[in-house]
Amino acid sequence: MLERTVLLAHQGGWDEILYVLGPILFIVGLLRIANTRAKRPNSSELHYDTDSDTAPSAPD
Repeated sequence: MLERTVLLAHQGGWDEILYVLGPILFIVGLLRIANTRAKRPNSSELHYDTDSDTAPSAPD
């Protein structure tokens, strides 16, 4: 069992990169989700009629 613990504790350095890349990739994913939601048109926004000079109307 001791050999397996040592093997899991040190894999030549590649496993330490997961401690760095994991949170970075998580934050990048959250930022992508936030950007796509921010760019999506909101259904509660007022629609403006660009053909006439009237006040904005509520969405249908």
